[in-house]
Amino acid sequence: MTIRPIVRYPDRRLAMPARPVTAFDDGLRELAADLLDTMRAAPGIGITAPHIGVPLRLVVLELDAREGPLTYVNPVIEWTSPEMILHREGSVSMPGVNDEVQRHARVRISYQDLDANMRSEESDGLRAVCHQHEIDQLDGMFWIQRLSRLKRERLVKKFEKMARNP
Repeated sequence: MTIRPIVRYPDRRLAMPARPVTAFDDGLRELAADLLDTMRAAPGIGITAPHIGVPLRLVVLELDAREGPLTYVNPVIEWTSPEMILHREGSVSMPGVNDEVQRHARVRISYQDLDANMRSEESDGLRAVCHQHEIDQLDGMFWIQRLSRLKRERLVKKFEKMARNP
């Protein structure tokens, strides 16, 4: 288990769709463990393999200490509710900035676990937001693309200023 360097915005790799995982082996388990360690160190509550420069469809979430980390391989959104919610989002690839993003209040995803077993999960609230946020990232859509152009430009300027003056 290793804390890996996080790809920072505006790195082009954050805009590239990730490839499906096809090898369910010790390498995948090691990658998932590294993602968890990297996410905790960031700190964050969700991370994808593309956040560390690995273009694979792998997500790790840790929303509740009692529940522990959750790993999703090749996740896909199957259904979204018509109801929408606003939630403040950010990214381990763009630390220090966040903004409200409109998302579906509930979603159903299908995915595989680390043993390649097919699973399905319905979620609402924060977990639904995280599923949408991380699957967007796997599809090559960085979260700020969900903001209006004006909000996005302000956020990018703020992030660039923070990067120049740490």
